[in-house]
Amino acid sequence: MASTTIQQEIWDSNLARRLDKPQTWNEVYDTLYTDAAVIVMPYEAAGNEATAGTAFHANAAARNTLSNVIIPGVVTQTKESLSIVLSEYVSEYVDFADQVQSNYVKDAAIGTKLGKLVGERIEALMLADHGSWTDFGDTGGGVLGAASTAFTVTENNIDDVILGIKERVNANNGANIAKEKGLFCVWRAADWTKLEKFMMANGFSMADYFLKNGADTAGVFYDGMWHYMSTGHTANHLFGGVRKVAKIGLRTSGPASYGKVRKVDDPASSTAGHLPGSNFYSYFDYGLKVPTNLKVCVYDLNVN
Repeated sequence: MASTTIQQEIWDSNLARRLDKPQTWNEVYDTLYTDAAVIVMPYEAAGNEATAGTAFHANAAARNTLSNVIIPGVVTQTKESLSIVLSEYVSEYVDFADQVQSNYVKDAAIGTKLGKLVGERIEALMLADHGSWTDFGDTGGGVLGAASTAFTVTENNIDDVILGIKERVNANNGANIAKEKGLFCVWRAADWTKLEKFMMANGFSMADYFLKNGADTAGVFYDGMWHYMSTGHTANHLFGGVRKVAKIGLRTSGPASYGKVRKVDDPASSTAGHLPGSNFYSYFDYGLKVPTNLKVCVYDLNVN
């Protein structure tokens, strides 16, 4: 016959730490914090720029003849815009009694969590915008370049991916802006493992460094490029190219804007009346834009 006893319990004073998802959007997109609804971006398309006049004169004597005149160059400027008109939010409801009786639903903790959720959502929105980028894939026979055919990232071709991104940037006259802003690629977790193996296996002191320290998923500079890891990719799409040329706009003013958490007591019920508690929410207006002239410098890596 067994006795019945009450066993002692010890509760942690905090919630178990949340597994935060990686965020790269503020590293690879140019983030514009603004109150404007529309950001206008003037530009000159390559076909609308002034062109060089050829065969102007054969020699100094011919320079003053009427057949050798300078024809005024005609330039056409145009504009495009980034509209901050899309909206999303994250929220969490907490009963009044729970707010008093529980240490796990305090305002600061909820605000911190909602802020992380907003950032993670922006990450997913950025990586879902792959239709705005230029296709990069298998051009045939495993050669990577301007194509939409998907390829598989392996330990043997991951350097070809890096070199392929560089080649496309250079071929599209992006070398100068790449020198100014830097190159990048956002990998998946499985690709990151292959990248680390490649870094550990190649070179001398550099390989020793990565064998000892590994690669920081928050960003590591290797082979002339910044490498990041994210778990927010749309299936079969990676992101690479020149940093900070694609743009994201975020509204920052007003009580309900990016970076702010609101607390509303007695929120309305979905049926009738109101709920006896508080609704915490964080709301953000945003817009995404890849400028026309610079689209050739950011790539949708089509992968298996």
